[in-house]
Order: sequence, then structure tokens, then C-alpha cells
Amino acid sequence: MSKKVVGKTILIVGGGLLQVPIIQTAKTMQLRTIVADMNPQAPGLKICDIQMIMSTKDIEGMVRESKRLAATTKVDGVITAGTDASMTVAAVANALDLPGIRFVDAEAASNKVKMRERLKKAGVPIPGFAPIWSLQDTRDALEFLKFPLVMKPADNMGARGVVKVNNREELQAAFKHAKKYSPTGEMILEEYMPGPEVSVDALAWDGNFAITGIADRIIEREPYFIEMGHNMPSSLPESVLQEIEDVMFRGMKALGIRRGAGKGDIKVTPDGVKVGEIAARLSGGFMSAFTFPLSSGINLNRAAILIALGEEPDNLEPLHKKVSIERALLAPKGKLLSIEGLDEAKKIDGVTDIFLFHKIGDIIPEPTNNIEKTGHVIVTADTLSQAEKIFESVLSTVKFGSDELYSISEKEIAQNARARFGKEICWVCRICDGTDCASGVPGMGGVGRMRTFQDNIKALEEYSLLPRYIRDHVSASSAADFLGIPLASSFMAAPMTGAITNMNGAMDEYTLAYTLLEGCLASGTIAWLGDGASPEKYLVMLDALSKVNGKGILICKPREDEELLKERFREAEERGILALGMDIDAVNFRTMVQKKIPSITRNRDALARVRSFTRLPFVLKGIMSPEDAILAVEIGADAIVVSNHGGRVLDDMPGTARVLPKIREAVGSRIHVSVDGGVRSGEDVFKMHALGADTVLVGRPMAISAVGGGVAGVRYLIGQYTDGLVQSMNTVGVSKISEIKREFLFRKKEENSES
Repeated sequence: MSKKVVGKTILIVGGGLLQVPIIQTAKTMQLRTIVADMNPQAPGLKICDIQMIMSTKDIEGMVRESKRLAATTKVDGVITAGTDASMTVAAVANALDLPGIRFVDAEAASNKVKMRERLKKAGVPIPGFAPIWSLQDTRDALEFLKFPLVMKPADNMGARGVVKVNNREELQAAFKHAKKYSPTGEMILEEYMPGPEVSVDALAWDGNFAITGIADRIIEREPYFIEMGHNMPSSLPESVLQEIEDVMFRGMKALGIRRGAGKGDIKVTPDGVKVGEIAARLSGGFMSAFTFPLSSGINLNRAAILIALGEEPDNLEPLHKKVSIERALLAPKGKLLSIEGLDEAKKIDGVTDIFLFHKIGDIIPEPTNNIEKTGHVIVTADTLSQAEKIFESVLSTVKFGSDELYSISEKEIAQNARARFGKEICWVCRICDGTDCASGVPGMGGVGRMRTFQDNIKALEEYSLLPRYIRDHVSASSAADFLGIPLASSFMAAPMTGAITNMNGAMDEYTLAYTLLEGCLASGTIAWLGDGASPEKYLVMLDALSKVNGKGILICKPREDEELLKERFREAEERGILALGMDIDAVNFRTMVQKKIPSITRNRDALARVRSFTRLPFVLKGIMSPEDAILAVEIGADAIVVSNHGGRVLDDMPGTARVLPKIREAVGSRIHVSVDGGVRSGEDVFKMHALGADTVLVGRPMAISAVGGGVAGVRYLIGQYTDGLVQSMNTVGVSKISEIKREFLFRKKEENSES
């Protein structure tokens, strides 16, 4: 140990996890340690000699407190590692006349615009760029910048707010995303640089420059730039590494980093090596304090501390050559419910450390930057392939359990669905009422002028709920049953197919079907599926039903060929599904006509014969008149669905809420009555019950939620509708679905026709 430094005092800016190694190194060097951090519980504050409770971003506060401390305690050096506090370090060093760089240089190494301007002036290779303050600035920059581009805050780290922009249409969203992460509002738009990327650590002192580590970065998840790990040392050719070293040193000189550490993100592009950014500090991301020492045997923190104290670094020669890698751990987004296998993973040979930043109960977002990862794994081995195999063992051992429902929102579902449907299929309107549809049939809209689709909505809007408050208090339950099948909520997903034909391939058929089935089952209800126009599509539906042990309902088209119906019924029974049915209103349905699939209407006797093809409960869907409802009872149907097929069969039919009361009156309690058409809330579900429905089916909103949010999206929608239904029941004072009556509705608009 050099006697020159023993007993000296070092101020370390930051007391978090990534600063703990440099604090520990300082203590092994027999230095007195002062650690500054605003969090009194920071781990670094617990192991230092003197605590300074102060935000490392408060430059004036840090200078003030450092001067106050220096009046009684001699401070010999100041340093940071793994955090973007180089301006604070420079300000303190300048104020206390300590070794370091000028504040103006630290500022240039912290602000990406100032950095680019310095590097450009010095001839250091960089991408084309433009400073950005407004959307107009982005448009002006397109005069000399070509897509693809990268939008980023000028004054943040950890890839926060950094997003790739492929075209003009993405500029506004990218601008908003980057702006959200910019403390000052200043941003930079620059050319996207393809090719491998490396992280570089370097030291500078007394005119000397030394590379102390180059690691290959693994960047994934465009349009964001998330570092999923790095490999130390880099596997790039020596000639490329020499070019990286030259560019790094030129960049440090241009930025005035002549005493201290430099951390570079360097791209190896088809046009040569270019600087992504260079900061005046040691690297974070577990590189300088973990993978580099493990790979080389060199304590980089010690060397950096010596430089900060005005000394020369020693022991920069590698003691061994190993491979050390860092890899990210990502828990599924949502509420973290469980973490399994962590202790076992830590015992795997070659695993040096595992760090977790999330705990059970945390709400985990879909990561958009390096700060939002769940954890990190450090592995050391003789070769890269060995290290990667060890990490694979960790991945197979550590298991995270999350509930995605907690991280999803209506806005996110709509945005995702809008993007996946495309402009030609569905605009995911805030009010889905058929007045401004992007498509017809095929598509997500209705036929013709969409008057039937629109009237489904209008018919329900003509009713309001009549509250009753002077009564006994109730606690409503949304529970119901469908043909003896218990439901946590009294509504189900209406049968939907055509992910390719109607939804522009936003999902494949199996994924859509399984998503609806799984989302409904997870919410205590069930999904209905349709066999579609294509002759073989029913097999996909049955495969999805098999995945959930048959807990769903299959509705078949009224095909002329009864053998095809028998085939579907027989295979459905073998899969153990809950019920079967036929949507009798699909006669001459447009997609059936396009695919030349013959379908027919049937009289009572013919339908009774079809009903005899299965021993399962049988449903007739498409009932719009009391006469058809009575005939459905007579042929032995177990349930009917009052439906006009969402306005997708004929352009001038009444909304289902208009015909439902008379149908209920005609059949009484002899058959289970379901209804679909225009249901857009839990309040609408309540209205349908009040008008006579035992259960309710929801169509388009379920499809949109499945496409936009997957299983979690379906669960979210069901949760929202259930809350609305229960709130409606509590407002009128009923505790059970069966207690909902017509008297709880107020008719806002009287029609000449009976309803």
C-alpha cells in the first residue's frame, strides 16, 4: 500500500449499490471515506466513515456541504462511479482545489448536445445530429437528417427516453417519450448508427491515457435501447479494438477529460467507429466494479481513486484472462407475486452475483430503459460459451410470477390495438358506436351504412338507470349461471373469429381464440368461439378449447351440408366443451358468400334434427322475433341469443335492446335468454338484464381488448364491466342479477313502435 495515500480522505459522490465497491476499495486502501447520498438508507452510507446527506444532483448543495466539511476535515479527492454525477464531482473538485477536470468540461461530457458539438469541432467521428427543443425543431432537422433516427434527452443516462424513429409518423410519439425523461426539456435527434456497440472504460492522468476495459454490449427491444447485458472482454478483432481505442482517446481529449475516468459507448458502424457518447466517470452497468475486475484481476476502482487523489495508478497489468458477463433479468410486467429459485441460482458454479431491484408486490412496467430491469446476473468462466451456458442455467432456475393485469391500462390497450389493426381495419374509437368505422365486412364494422350496428348502441342509450336510495343497504353480486355453468359475472365473450379476414392478421386465429378463452376463465366467466367461414377453421377453435379443457362454447355456421355439422358436433363433444350452437342469422353472411360456403335457413323440423346431432346443451343465436324464440323452445334448444350479428348481416334491423323485452315475454322462463349487441359498459349489461336477459354477450370490446392487451386486456375489460355492473346494482338496491327489473330503467325517448 502506498504510504502517500494512507490516512487521506476521499469524498465519494453516491452511496447506492453501484458505489459500494468503490467505497469498499477506498477502505481497503486505508482511506477515510465520506459518502454523499440523499437516501439515509443507502447501503454506502452504512459502511463509510462520514455521512453527507445530500442529493448528488444538487450541485450547489454539494459544493456548500463539501466546503463546510472541508473547514474541519481535509478532503484530498472526490470521485464517483456508476452514476451520472460528473458535474457534481467537477464542481466540488474545483471548489476545494482538488485533482479533477473543469466544470465546463464535465458539463460537456454530461450534455449530449454540448458533447456532440465538441466532438464535431475536434473531428471525432459522430453521427449527424440536431439539438431539439420543439416538434418544429424535429421537422426542421429532417432537411439534413435521414431516417432511421434516434431521439433522446440531452441530459439523462441509462437509455431513459431514448427511442428509435423509423419515419415521420413516429416523430411526435418519440418526441413526447424523450421529453418525459428530460430534466431540462432539451433533446437531441441524431442518425441511427447500425452495427455492434461496445462499452469502454479508460483512465487519464498527467498526459497519459489507458484503456481499462472494452465490453461488447447486447442491445435489444427496439424501438427502445435496453442493454440486456455485456461480455468482457470484447470479441471484436484487434484492428477494430485499436480503432475504438484511438477514437476514445480523441474523444476524451476533445471533452477535456485529462485527469480521471472516461466511459464511452462506441459504435462500430459500416462507415467506421463512431462515438455514441463519452462520460467523465467510470462505467455503471456492473462493468467497472464487477465484470472488468473479474475478467482481468485489476481493481479499476483503486486506480481511479489514486488518480482522484493526484497520484499515478498502479497495477494496471492483467493478473489473469477470464470471461465475465452481465445479463439482465426481466420479470413479466405486472404485479410481482413470486420469486422462486434465487438461492439455488446463486449456488450455481460460475455465478458471482445476482442483484434484484424488484421485490414481491412491486408493479413492474414493460421496460423502456436500463433502469427498469428486474435484476442482473454476473457470471465468470473461462470462455464466453461456458459463461452463457451458466446464465441459461440461472434463467431456468429463477422464476418470476407476475399478474400482468396490474400494469395495463385502457389507454395502452387502445394504442396497442390501433397499431396492430392498422388504419384500414379499426381506429379503436373512444366510443365504439359504428358512426365512424374504418372498415365494414370483412373488417370490424357493419354492413352498408352500419345502421344496425349504430342502432344497437342507440337502443341502449335511450335508457337511463333510476336510483333508489331510501332502502336497506345491499352488497351486490355479479354472479350468475349459464345452463348450470357458474359465472363470476353475468356476461361472456361473444363468439368471434376472423383474425386474418376481419382483423388484418392482428393476431392469428389460435392466439385470438386462446386469449379470449384464457382471459374469460381467469375472470370467472367463459368465452364463446365461432367456427368461421373457412371449412377447417373449427379445428383451430377446438385446439384452443382443448387447451382450456373444453371450458368454452362453439357456435357453428348454418351450413347446408349436415355432415359438416355432425363432424363439428362430434369432435366438439370429444373435446369436452360446455355447449354447442348455431348462429342461424349467418345465412348469406358476406364472408360465407365470398368463400362460396353454402348455408341455408331451416324450418322447425330441420332444426330439431340438427339439435338431435349432439347431447350437449344447444344454443340458437340470431333470434330477433318472439316467433323464432318460441320455435327455438319447441325444437329443444337450451338457450337463445337475441342478436343481429353486430350489424354485420343486414343494414336495417332494430337494435337488440328494442326486441329483447317482447322475446322475453314470449318465452317466459322456459328457456335461457342471452343477448348481444352494443354492450359497451357494465351499465349496459345492467340494462340488458332489466330488459329481460339472463346473461349478456360482449363482442367488439372483447376483441379489441384481446388484440391490444392479450389475456390481461380481456381481464381488464371484464373487471371494468363488472365494476360498472355492481355499481349499477348497488345504486338501485339489488343484490342479485335475478332481482334486476325493468322498473329500474327510465326511458328517455319514447318510440312509436312497441318495445
